[in-house]
Amino acid sequence: MSKQCFGTSHVPLSPAVRCGDFVFVSGQVPVDGSGNVVPGGVKAETRQVMKNIEACLEMAGCTLADVVKTTVWLRDRDDFSEFNAAYAESFPSDPPARSTAESRLMIDIAVEIEAVAYKPA
Repeated sequence: MSKQCFGTSHVPLSPAVRCGDFVFVSGQVPVDGSGNVVPGGVKAETRQVMKNIEACLEMAGCTLADVVKTTVWLRDRDDFSEFNAAYAESFPSDPPARSTAESRLMIDIAVEIEAVAYKPA
């Protein structure tokens, strides 16, 4: 099975990697195209993270419809309802399996999400 990396990063990771029929998207954070954290709280941050995941998936020839699993880290469990509402916008039907945990994140953000997609090569 071969591995194909997509995108570039200023840290030692690939934004997305295809291995066989699976695409693994590294944890995405709520930064815009200029590298700035989007303002507006957990809902705005979640929407930006999902846009970033979509961009990674697109490089690998996938869409959000191909996502089978996500892992979510929230800075504050009290943000769960707002996060969940914004997250649901990206998966209006047949959402993927998901794990969500409260965690201290590496930068000052409210949410980070990684995804796994399945799409036969």
